[in-house]
Amino acid sequence: MSSHQRQTSSLTSTSSRDKAINNAIARPRPSSSVIVLSPTNEVLLLHRVKSSTSFASAHVFPGGNLDGFHDGDVPGEKDPGRHIDGLAYRLAAVRECFEETGILLAKRLGTLVKLPTEERDKMRKRVHANEVNFTEWLRSFGAEPDIAGLIPFTRFITPVNVPKRFTTQMYVYLLPELPAGISSEIILPVADGGVEHTAAQFAPASVWLDRARNGSVTLFTPQFYLLHLLAPILSTSSAPSPGKLGNDIAAQRKALLLFLARVPTADTEEGNQSPTARIPWGEKVICAYDMQVKRADGRVVLGLDNPGPELEDTGRGGDYEKVVIVDLRKKGRPENIDVRMRAVVLREHEDTTDIQFDENRGAKL
Repeated sequence: MSSHQRQTSSLTSTSSRDKAINNAIARPRPSSSVIVLSPTNEVLLLHRVKSSTSFASAHVFPGGNLDGFHDGDVPGEKDPGRHIDGLAYRLAAVRECFEETGILLAKRLGTLVKLPTEERDKMRKRVHANEVNFTEWLRSFGAEPDIAGLIPFTRFITPVNVPKRFTTQMYVYLLPELPAGISSEIILPVADGGVEHTAAQFAPASVWLDRARNGSVTLFTPQFYLLHLLAPILSTSSAPSPGKLGNDIAAQRKALLLFLARVPTADTEEGNQSPTARIPWGEKVICAYDMQVKRADGRVVLGLDNPGPELEDTGRGGDYEKVVIVDLRKKGRPENIDVRMRAVVLREHEDTTDIQFDENRGAKL
């Protein structure tokens, strides 16, 4: 067996660290997150406050923990629904989006609800403070949370070496083009006044990735990885001509829906050989882990195929084909982050290792 084969074989098995769930490993809390696309297919991200205990100062999708007061029965630790898309997760996604951005993913008579600005801002605070039940409040004026509009797009479970862990159901929501006469204010994000976020902004997925690469924003693995998947689909090859933009947007959305429903999910023949390629995007579970592949620039390589210790031996998994390479030396904050094909990264590592091996023996290269 070659060194590359040994490396690949060892990485496909669950590490010994993940084989036992013990008291030293924090139990992941159920949470939801939603990738909101504007009517022009830009992605909404929020800039978290510096004092946040999770993702401080980073840019994140709207989302947060499930709350039994608002979201109904929250699946317990031993409940099979703990790590599966369900009603509580969907209600939490809609509620958290409203609390954090003011965008209300709820419908009345088939269209998104428009609230007066003063009422919207007041109710955001009251819902956040658990003064009113979110769903009951919506029903009081004939509205319902648009849980059917949420498209599952992976689940991320926080790595085991982090003290505060989450099992986060990710969704995509496509904001519709507004009918004539409806103010765009209904879909304009407004930060929550510094409670959890200092800014809320739509921008193309490719722009967010560029900002992360040049260091102007911080994106953690889930956000960067998902934006990396979306960017090629939600970008146009050229500037649209008059009257063309609507067609481009519709084509992008059609391509996105086809992508999310695609099985197998891998892009290469080698990737299709992995069992994770048979797992739809909406059912993938990713618990990133250090593959122990040392890179010359100090970055680590994170595998994305492992579902984590909570779901060991369940047949679930994430994305074997791709890896994230990232510099985590600054107190775990991600820098110089990118997504690469796993096979390419491992071949690069093997080539580097072989060179170092020969150099140690005085070989002339």
